[in-house]
Amino acid sequence: MKLTLLQKQALRTAFLSLIALIVISLIFYFYLEVNLINVTLIGLGYFIAIYFIYGFQMRKFIFLQLNKVYESNLFDNEPLLKKELKDIDFEKFIKRIRKFAETKHKEVEQLHNRDDFRRDFIGDIAHELKTPIFTAQGYLLTVLDDDLDDPVIIKKYLERTNKSIERLSYIVKDLDMIAKLESGMKLEQDNFNMVKLLLDSFDLFELKASKKNIRIDFKEPYKFPIMVRADKDKIEQVVMNLLSNSIKYGKVGGSTLVSIEPHSIHQFLFKFEDDGVGIEKGNLPRLFERFYRVEKSRSRDQGGSGLGLAIVKHIVEAHDQEVFVESTIDQGSIFSFTLNRAK
Repeated sequence: MKLTLLQKQALRTAFLSLIALIVISLIFYFYLEVNLINVTLIGLGYFIAIYFIYGFQMRKFIFLQLNKVYESNLFDNEPLLKKELKDIDFEKFIKRIRKFAETKHKEVEQLHNRDDFRRDFIGDIAHELKTPIFTAQGYLLTVLDDDLDDPVIIKKYLERTNKSIERLSYIVKDLDMIAKLESGMKLEQDNFNMVKLLLDSFDLFELKASKKNIRIDFKEPYKFPIMVRADKDKIEQVVMNLLSNSIKYGKVGGSTLVSIEPHSIHQFLFKFEDDGVGIEKGNLPRLFERFYRVEKSRSRDQGGSGLGLAIVKHIVEAHDQEVFVESTIDQGSIFSFTLNRAK
């Protein structure tokens, strides 16, 4: 018969008490000459009494304590029935306690991680906002200086001020987008031609790409419409962010080529391949974090809000789709994402 933890404890206590009684009985026997049989019978009775009394009292005490635990609603997700308490299944109870403790430990770790992330995020926002603000302020104060009367320099400083304000507006716009996406922005999904959306986006970036002599085009011609089902405006934002990113870090005279491949029976895969500076392998896991910058190749000197790829990830995942990145230093990068085929 397998003993419960309570029975083992009661037995252990009774056994220790019996040893103590035997020692006392021997003292009685040798020094007080009490009959050994009587002493043995008394000891045996004492042992049995201790075992049952101790077990009963402990059972009652523990039952009351466990009742308090379960009445506190700590185990709402996995409650024990009252009849289980009457049996006092300690092994099961300890497993529940351990599971509960592990769950709470993970929750505490998550809260710590969120707190660290929030602190870093606030620091990054402060840095990103501070740079264009101080830059614009510096140029404006210089222009307002009475000693500066050269119209060419004044125009130059005002143009630089305008660039800083534009960068500031991009940061605020992207922060607003992130906030809306995280709060559960509703997606207006519909069927549309992804080839046309890409062609329109190529036209928008033609001027920006021409400044670095970068060619933006399909890797191969697509003569027929490729219909997908998604939020067109949000996917357009994804495409624009990826094209902007590829031009920003693409090499002069290079190219950004887009291809469309079947990913599954229900999905297409859209690839954006450039031949730019590339990204070190160790930086890839963090690439979609807000404000994360890859040193050297992705320095702050490039400008931007530092939120473009984070927005891409949010929008794609809001569609229950996936985003991928592959890259090799000095050879280029491939960013890709999936979308559902139109029904």
